[in-house]
Amino acid sequence: MMSAQQNVMNAKITRIETIPLKVKMEKVATGSTLKLSHRCTILTRIHTDAGVIGECFNGNDDALQASVIQMIQQEMAPMLIGHEITAIEDAWLLTRKATEPFLRDRRIALRAQSCIDSALHDAIGKLVNLPINVLWGGAKKQIRVFAIGGYYREKDDLEGLQQEVEELKAFGIHGLKLKMGSKSPREDALRAEAVRKAGGDDFILGCDANQAWSLTEALEFAKITKDLNLAWLEEPCKWDNDRVEMALVRSIAGVPIAAGQSELTRFGCRDLMQANAIDICNFDGSWGGGPTEWRRVANIAHAFGVKVMQHLEPQFGLMMSAGVPNGIYGEVMLPWRDPFFYRLIANQAKQPFNDGMYTLPTEPGWGMVIDEDYLQSVRID
Repeated sequence: MMSAQQNVMNAKITRIETIPLKVKMEKVATGSTLKLSHRCTILTRIHTDAGVIGECFNGNDDALQASVIQMIQQEMAPMLIGHEITAIEDAWLLTRKATEPFLRDRRIALRAQSCIDSALHDAIGKLVNLPINVLWGGAKKQIRVFAIGGYYREKDDLEGLQQEVEELKAFGIHGLKLKMGSKSPREDALRAEAVRKAGGDDFILGCDANQAWSLTEALEFAKITKDLNLAWLEEPCKWDNDRVEMALVRSIAGVPIAAGQSELTRFGCRDLMQANAIDICNFDGSWGGGPTEWRRVANIAHAFGVKVMQHLEPQFGLMMSAGVPNGIYGEVMLPWRDPFFYRLIANQAKQPFNDGMYTLPTEPGWGMVIDEDYLQSVRID
């Protein structure tokens, strides 16, 4: 008779299910180089012969969603059926082959790989009955959070920002990553000043320009805001020479720099660190190959003395940040911006934050129980 331990060690993939989801947000989110009206994602479920189902939802790429699912079902799933769940590194290497065709859009393959890798981690956590942050060796039971927000408004922008800060604090979130880059550095500095005034000295204030500024503009903003105690300035420089220019902003202005979400591999993040360009790496596990690659980035960053956090995706990013020694924050959003985090997860508290902290779930894997009724109401296939 097979022992429980043997059953865990030999559990195999029997089926991979992908479910596309999409919902219209209550309002449009507008940043320097983006405008979002919908939230979409892919729920991936990996069924096993041990009866365990590993699952996670990933991404917000409306234009790529169908292509990602097609790649999972037609290219990746066939090679993984019968594969042992615990051989996650082998599975990662197998799915990585989809990125190799030279003329292929690698973003599609990387996102498909991320979906599978995320669900596999959940399956392993459930097989051994441990949350991922504990399985990874993290001792943290809580993680400090901030919200991405501060999107541009058509009018009363400064007053609206102050109201948003009050809303965040009432919701238990004591930090904001402020969107900027559409206005001049001086105008955006006024927006940052309004947030600092409304939030107080202990309120986490990060600023994200989404690669909108020239080096001169980034330095101007950093100089004007030098007394605002910014926790970080994120992707302040245009993408085509950002590694060099962010290093200059960091060294000249002395403000902490965050970047990494636009990198697709651990090697790109490594190069940012070698260039002394960043203090915080916010590599995106849903865009760059999954939690397996994110954890590699975290290990490299630890060697460089760089902090890490997951870009968005709190459904697994909070646990990942809590599972590594250099994890610093968890990035979340208010319910209007991320309805899936609050409504797709059935065991999620309606107001899950307290005094700026999030208490991690103790259920195994990513700790999620999917609300099947809500799932059916937002699925689009």
